Amino acid sequence: MARRPLPRILSTGSAQFARSRELARTQFARSRELARTAGDSASDVLHPLITITRGLRRLAAAGRRRWAETPKDRRGPLLFLVASVILVVALVPYGPLLAVITVMAAAAWQGRDRRPAAPEEPDPSRTERLKALYEALVPYFSAPEDPEPLYSHGGDWEKALPEYEFDGTGRVARLLIRYPAYFTDGEAQARTRIEHLLTSKAGRGREYHFDWDEEGNELTVSALAPLPTDIAAQRFVTAPGETVLGFTDATLVRRTLPLTHGAQQRDVPPVVWRTGLRSTEPHLLAVGQPGSGTSTLLRSIALQALQHGDVVIVEGGGTGEYACLTGRDGVLAVECGLAGAVASIEWVATETERRLIAVNRARQAGNPPPEDTKRPLWVLLDRPTVFTHLAAADGRKDPQALLQVPLRHGRAAGITVVVAEQWDALDALGDAVRQHTRARVVLGPATAEQLESVLGAAPHTTPVAETPPGRGYARLGTGRVHRLQVPATPDPYDDATSEAHRQAVLDLLPERTTPMEAEPSPLLTKAEPEAEPEPVPVEAVVAETS
Repeated sequence: MARRPLPRILSTGSAQFARSRELARTQFARSRELARTAGDSASDVLHPLITITRGLRRLAAAGRRRWAETPKDRRGPLLFLVASVILVVALVPYGPLLAVITVMAAAAWQGRDRRPAAPEEPDPSRTERLKALYEALVPYFSAPEDPEPLYSHGGDWEKALPEYEFDGTGRVARLLIRYPAYFTDGEAQARTRIEHLLTSKAGRGREYHFDWDEEGNELTVSALAPLPTDIAAQRFVTAPGETVLGFTDATLVRRTLPLTHGAQQRDVPPVVWRTGLRSTEPHLLAVGQPGSGTSTLLRSIALQALQHGDVVIVEGGGTGEYACLTGRDGVLAVECGLAGAVASIEWVATETERRLIAVNRARQAGNPPPEDTKRPLWVLLDRPTVFTHLAAADGRKDPQALLQVPLRHGRAAGITVVVAEQWDALDALGDAVRQHTRARVVLGPATAEQLESVLGAAPHTTPVAETPPGRGYARLGTGRVHRLQVPATPDPYDDATSEAHRQAVLDLLPERTTPMEAEPSPLLTKAEPEAEPEPVPVEAVVAETS
């Protein structure tokens, strides 16, 4: 049986109906998009009004709560106070206008959107870096007996690394690490392994600060910014008895010093060494490699010491690093030879004894100390072990043996000893120098073992292989280990010195007096013994016997 076609009217009507339905759907979508756009535009235009309205509503609600919380016996005085304020505002010129502006500002502040911003998704490359760091820590922070391990291969790294920050180069800038309680964070070796691993994985060539929280089982790793190396020698704002060794991080020091850098002014946290009668670290030892900046440190200390005291310099290297100080006011001697070094240190020992005796006599008599015992005396020795070998070869007395009296009694006599030595001759230092130099400075590249052997404690930062001159660590007594950058104090007579740094040092030098070679100081010359009186002849008297 043949199939009959549909009537043309029905087929045409269905097509038109489908076409009209599609057109209505398109118009509805377009009108909805138009309405959404208009709503967004209206919300943008009316956003300040909406914010102020919301703020007024919140202020009104806060006022109602305040009124409900106020006891009934205090509502009368409160109403009187509010009415008085309204009356005063109404009588003050432009008072109503200022009141409206104040209310609108408070409403705008109260009506702001307080919803926390949605956290941004981390970059995939940074996520992979954190995952790799987490996987590297698994062998150190996991144990087979742990039923719910925080660290496991393929585990949830976000629980172990809850907080992290990256710098502009995509490397880790700050990281908070949680570790299990059974990790031996009290052992130095275990902590050193973790610090070495994090230094390798987070990016080499930078210094990291490790803050171990043993109570909370958390480790905070922070990448430290390089210390400023462009600070030249200048007059520091310090009190008498305070010496600026260098500058450090702001996180470890609360004090800052105003410094001048060209035409700019900035505040930098310093490492201040206090000397004097009440100092617990009266003497200092600086250790470093050649070219690390130990001579720069001694020049910086000498320029600061000359403001309030006298200086005696003994240089064992013989390179003339302190020739600019020769003959200056307050510089008693600059010795480079064995004979002069021995004579200078002998005089320092004698001066120490003289001051002690004078102070003791004054105290016994109930008088203040004499004025000639109050002026500080600084003894700066650069590489004194060189004279030890020369004295042994020449049959003379070791200059280090003469330092026992100034080192042991220097604090009471106002005498400070600063010794700078290199790593290869560190074993040749005498026991007196090692025992009495409680302030320590290490400059230049050094391993963690070397730093701990000199400073007495390992620093909380990772030392780097390449350091600028004057860069190192400092520890005063039993205090914390600080990163240190010595201010640029080069030899002004060196041709390699920049003109700005040369002029900065020359401006700090005292006036030149009669050179030491032309007229030796009477303090360093031995007093000639007084002539003995001639004996008076006495005749013998014979006793008469009765």
